[in-house]
Amino acid sequence: MAIKRVLIANRGEIAVRIARACRKLGVETVLACSEADRASLAARMVDRVVCIGPSQAMQSYLDQDAVITAAIGAGCDALHPGYGFLSERSSFRRLCDEAGVRFIGPHAEAIATMGDKLTALRLAKANGVPTIPGCDELKSAGDAKTEARRTGLPVILKASAGGGGRGMRVVRALKEIDSAFAAASAEAQAAFGDGTLYMEKYIERARHIEVQVVGDTHGNIVHLGERDCSVQRRHQKLIEEAPSPVVDGALRTSLTAAALALAKAVSYAGAGTVEFIVDLDSKACYFLEMNTRIQVEHPVTEEITGIDLVSEQIRVAAGEPLSFSQSDVRLSGHAIECRINAEEVGAGFMPCPGVIVEWREPDGAGVRVDTHCHAGYAIPPFYDSMIGKLIVRGEDRRDAIEKTLSALDRFVIGGVHTTLPFSRAIVSDDDFGRSAITTDWLEHVFFPRYLNDSGAQR
Repeated sequence: MAIKRVLIANRGEIAVRIARACRKLGVETVLACSEADRASLAARMVDRVVCIGPSQAMQSYLDQDAVITAAIGAGCDALHPGYGFLSERSSFRRLCDEAGVRFIGPHAEAIATMGDKLTALRLAKANGVPTIPGCDELKSAGDAKTEARRTGLPVILKASAGGGGRGMRVVRALKEIDSAFAAASAEAQAAFGDGTLYMEKYIERARHIEVQVVGDTHGNIVHLGERDCSVQRRHQKLIEEAPSPVVDGALRTSLTAAALALAKAVSYAGAGTVEFIVDLDSKACYFLEMNTRIQVEHPVTEEITGIDLVSEQIRVAAGEPLSFSQSDVRLSGHAIECRINAEEVGAGFMPCPGVIVEWREPDGAGVRVDTHCHAGYAIPPFYDSMIGKLIVRGEDRRDAIEKTLSALDRFVIGGVHTTLPFSRAIVSDDDFGRSAITTDWLEHVFFPRYLNDSGAQR
């Protein structure tokens, strides 16, 4: 292994995940953390801890100079950004290159190209990858109205530099465009420093499908099948599964071929995800975006392929070829992941920081918990509310659902509100069991029903 010491430039469960992968490979670890995370589980696991700033992310995890300085000062020859924070900043990748610190991820040009949604869409079109009907950059709300008339309602406004559901608004009537344009642009400006919007036809009955790809610096690029991420709230994924229950052999071939074409177009090296919308009525698939980093939901792919994606990322960054070829990839069984957030669902998913007084994880064959939490852990109020992920693998989808429900029943978290009961209600729902859902099912169908049932129980 050419890499000797890795700076983990992240926090929470992904920092723990990276630390474990490094330990498996015999690589030393240094954690760059904020003051709030000095006593975190990741901090206990690594060889050294470097505090890079105050609790607020802008003054620590998002401070590019502080992170680079920590890497150099600790003698790290590589840096893993995890997901979120600086993981998709091409400027940060360039800083790493200039400092002689290997960035465990794709090169800066790939990050920049795929990070700008308009550039990515143009690249997709140039490589024969289907894209949703719509238009490029919108200059004003007036432009948006003109394009909406041409495309046909409903449409969705999206941030060019966006992600994570921010800077997005669905428009069903022309009279809504002025307010939707202003709100989406302002949100995009605040979140990404760029208020540029574009427009796409809004597909009413859609599934969100993504394809995991991995490439190396020797020209090898493979796919590891697809994941279904259609259970969403405000465009944020809550439950993911692999493989998708609605993707047949022919559609899988189309999706994976498109994903590989895009990855090859940017000479992709590392782990990345190409996301698509599948129209359930026409069975057509359309490119959405590419995430140039490890995904929160990567464990479901690991469970059905047996491939350690984080370890593979590190090997690729070290200059090694992929440890497997496309013919080696076999999809076996079915996996489901439930994101666990410290939130009070009945109060509008309000974050609930506080001290966890009891933490008992489920165990058993096919049950995995990725987390940074434990009894006595104080959830800080400064970051995302996700405190863990429950991943379950079964022989088939029905077996995976049954095992997931059993694991959720045995998962005990005391002292704070969590989404455990909400996840159980989703997975036990008949619509989910029949896979009769769409990307707006949770908000428009399930959630109102859940609130009514919860109210009746109270």
